[in-house]
Amino acid sequence: MGRLNIETLVLGAVSTNCYLLINEETKETIIVDPAALASKIENRIEMLGLKPVAILLTHGHFDHILAAHELRTTYRVSIYALKEEEELLGSPDLNLSSSFGERVNLKGDHYLGDQDEINLAGFSVKVLHTPGHTSGSACYYIKKEGVLISGDTLFEASIGRTDFPTGNSQALINSIKEKLFVLPGETMVYPGHGNPTQIEYEEKNNPYV
Repeated sequence: MGRLNIETLVLGAVSTNCYLLINEETKETIIVDPAALASKIENRIEMLGLKPVAILLTHGHFDHILAAHELRTTYRVSIYALKEEEELLGSPDLNLSSSFGERVNLKGDHYLGDQDEINLAGFSVKVLHTPGHTSGSACYYIKKEGVLISGDTLFEASIGRTDFPTGNSQALINSIKEKLFVLPGETMVYPGHGNPTQIEYEEKNNPYV
């Protein structure tokens, strides 16, 4: 995978994947979906000698954002999310945190749009707006490394649920077919829960699409 190394931490009440996207040459690191337990993420960052430069959110559900504000403060980095997810991030009811005994109101620093390309940690990251799981769900594609961070849009042989606020089942299917299945088949997919997979495997074997 070239200069990119991906560390996975499984965190929180529903075993959410938090990813550290590490530039092995510089140790600059993108934190993706800091799910919970900021201290665990910080310990891993310290152990590996990493230099966080940004926090990327695939969407605003509580189990993907609980440690985001603390890490933003600790490392003085910006939080990036889709513009369409701004309302959900800021609402404890919409982001479901109120249902789990917490009331999280999170504001991003930079709001992104579909097809935006951002340069972080030495990588060019393409933003794919993939509504369905939530209206502002995003996937992040690092073409040069053949990597897609899919959040809760696409899982190994499964897809994200759509019965939460702003979810839409037809939009989710459309997002996967039109935005993800057009990527090269060998693209590695790193989802918000569960194991990594590949685009070509999901095209052939995913029973929901």
